[in-house]
Amino acid sequence: MRKAYFKDWYGKDCKSVEELISYFNQIIEDNVDKLKANEIFKLKPKALIAPHAGWIYSGFSANFAYKIAQNSNPKRVVVIGPSHKFPFDGSSVTLEEEYETPCGNLQIDTEFAKDIMINFNIQNLEYVHQEHSTEVQMPFIKHYINKPIVEIIYSNENPLKIKDIINFAIDKESLVVISTDLSHYYDLKTANRLDSFCLTAIEEISLEYLKGCEACGKIGLEGIILSAKEKNLTSFIVDYRTSADVNQDTNQVVGYTSAIFI
Repeated sequence: MRKAYFKDWYGKDCKSVEELISYFNQIIEDNVDKLKANEIFKLKPKALIAPHAGWIYSGFSANFAYKIAQNSNPKRVVVIGPSHKFPFDGSSVTLEEEYETPCGNLQIDTEFAKDIMINFNIQNLEYVHQEHSTEVQMPFIKHYINKPIVEIIYSNENPLKIKDIINFAIDKESLVVISTDLSHYYDLKTANRLDSFCLTAIEEISLEYLKGCEACGKIGLEGIILSAKEKNLTSFIVDYRTSADVNQDTNQVVGYTSAIFI
């Protein structure tokens, strides 16, 4: 079983997780125009971008995207995130059978994981899967989708390979999750400026704007943009915010966004 290592980031028990999700959804209920909400929550994304900080900071953004994605009814969810602890060449897929979450374990689609390994020459390095960029996504997946998952961690990887994996997963009726935060530890004005490159790159599906983007999951961002170009997907920014929205510290800011691709 792939154990949960970062429960402090989102809730040590199921009650805490469900209370946070209810809180995020109440904010949506109170602030999103009802007609707009009816349109938004009928969409069926093929892929999404979600942040991966502690839920107190980035959970609202991620939750908004997953709330939309629950319509997609995929066969599985393929979660792709950057390695923060272990530098290595390429990517790794876990072959554990289950993934622990506070609200019950998710099944891991080991057969599909093996297909990815074979088709794309991906490694199985279990030690690199002690990774928060993917783990913080799993309670949302359990709550909203509850389908088998595949977890892919990349480090020094070619974005073209990530693109090919995304295309393969979408073709096999998977929902793809690209995990990334945006700029880190700039003042708010600088963070907003740098993050605007990332947001425009996503909105316009443009590698040109991505050049000015600073994101820990930039390789994943490039992969999904390349995939969206090939598959003629349409992107929508769901939410953007920074850590300053929570802690009011405008000197050391981290940016977060969520987006969907249909």
